[in-house]
Amino acid sequence: MKTIKSILAVALSVVLAVTCLVGCGGNAGYTANNTEYVIGVSGPLTGAAAVYGVAVKNSAQMAVDEINAAGGLDGVNFKLVALDDTHDATKVAANYASLLESGMQVSLGTVTTAPGLEFTNLSVEDNVFFLTPSASGDDIPKNPNGFQMCFADGNQGKVAADYVNGLGLNKIGVFYKSDDAYSNGIYKQFKAALKTDIEVVETIFTGEASDFSTQINQLKDCKFIFMPIYYQPASVFMTQAKTIIPADATYYGCDGFDGLAGQLDLSTIPQKVSMLSHFDSNAKEGAAADFIKKYTEKFGVDTLNQFGASAYDCVYAIYGAMKAAKEAGKDVNVTMNASDLCEILKEQFTGGYTYSGNTGNNITWEANGYVKKGAVEYVLKEADK
Repeated sequence: MKTIKSILAVALSVVLAVTCLVGCGGNAGYTANNTEYVIGVSGPLTGAAAVYGVAVKNSAQMAVDEINAAGGLDGVNFKLVALDDTHDATKVAANYASLLESGMQVSLGTVTTAPGLEFTNLSVEDNVFFLTPSASGDDIPKNPNGFQMCFADGNQGKVAADYVNGLGLNKIGVFYKSDDAYSNGIYKQFKAALKTDIEVVETIFTGEASDFSTQINQLKDCKFIFMPIYYQPASVFMTQAKTIIPADATYYGCDGFDGLAGQLDLSTIPQKVSMLSHFDSNAKEGAAADFIKKYTEKFGVDTLNQFGASAYDCVYAIYGAMKAAKEAGKDVNVTMNASDLCEILKEQFTGGYTYSGNTGNNITWEANGYVKKGAVEYVLKEADK
């Protein structure tokens, strides 16, 4: 008959084994029976930011389907597992655990920044490699297993400031969400890189504000307004401001403006609307045009945006890096744990691996996980004549 002490010892050993299984070996136990390489992602598939999450899921799945149809990686297919976080960071931990249980070996991280910060902290413990298409916060790749296909907020802010610095303006307006990591992060870097002789009329909002009459009144004399915010509040602001802000003014945003044309009839807005981007959703040639044709034939135009274009590139970039590693003699196999694959992918992404797709050519990555590629100003609508 077993003693109480021996029973407790066995129980403790089981607990320790399970703990180590989840947190000490890159989810080795969950991947041991994989028959496909599993890519996980958490994003807003429902709720106000669903246009981003659905685009990422659709585009990533399209890339997976294409890769599998072409023979996968040496005959082994890929599988995408996408879970809904409704752009709520508190749901990420449960999603992350479920993804591990699904056999996740590599990830696209999250779609948006606030959940992405939580995912980053969780993924470092298991050493899960992730390449996010659109979580642009500066701290998203702060751990060595994290990389971005999108521009980091700091990069967006700096590039936006460089653009504004070259316009010869004496005064600009700014409208941003001060309690949002995405909006605040971009503006912080923008302000630091902006010429000091440019006067800035700064206006903010917080929470779920929907009446911007005070901010609009403060900005009514500005001919250029920088808006590092998402498309929902931007559409409300533009609608409320269209007869108050000068008709020849310019609204300039970052990747958060993606989806604006689906939210708002831009022909009703007299001002120019443009954004910093790495994807032209009106491209007529090249890789971007090919992606647009395939996406719209399969999913329509409502969720066509750079978030999805970037996710498509993420899947192909991961596949390309795994293929390159395998060709170089690395042991890349379908049952390998996430931590082992992470080490291989980190070596690729920081060791000169390049990728060309619909969001850029000859894309490389810095050691800190930030992407290196060109950016353009994409005009959503010219000012009315």
